[in-house]
Amino acid sequence: MIDRIRQGLNYMYGVYNERDDELARKYLSAKEYEIFIGMSNYDKVHSIEVLKMLLEDDKLCYKKEYIKLALLHDCGKEGAGLLKRMKKVIVGDRRLEDHPERSYELLKEINPKVAKLSRAHHRKDVPKDLKRFQDIDDHC
Repeated sequence: MIDRIRQGLNYMYGVYNERDDELARKYLSAKEYEIFIGMSNYDKVHSIEVLKMLLEDDKLCYKKEYIKLALLHDCGKEGAGLLKRMKKVIVGDRRLEDHPERSYELLKEINPKVAKLSRAHHRKDVPKDLKRFQDIDDHC
């Protein structure tokens, strides 16, 4: 519940700044960055938070594909607004729930490994590293 409240506050007040942009550019190819920069302000802020926590993880910080996943995992949300996100949490929203598949479609030609991870980033039965990623993502 606390994480959901924090997410709502980040949605309303989170700021994506120049330092965040430098960090994203450091880890993404030009094509990946194009996808990232097209994400909503909230999704970019959230992704930067996930990245920062991931870089503190003693195992995932060395895995290039997970660093990129941190920045791109929600690219399939396509700018969903606060009300749509609240609806998803309260009663569900098929379009938002399908964002991993849309993320996969956006990424599959650019980075197939990250695309596959993105597709699976909300699944239950996943490898240990992806579970670690999910824990970080859920906390941010």
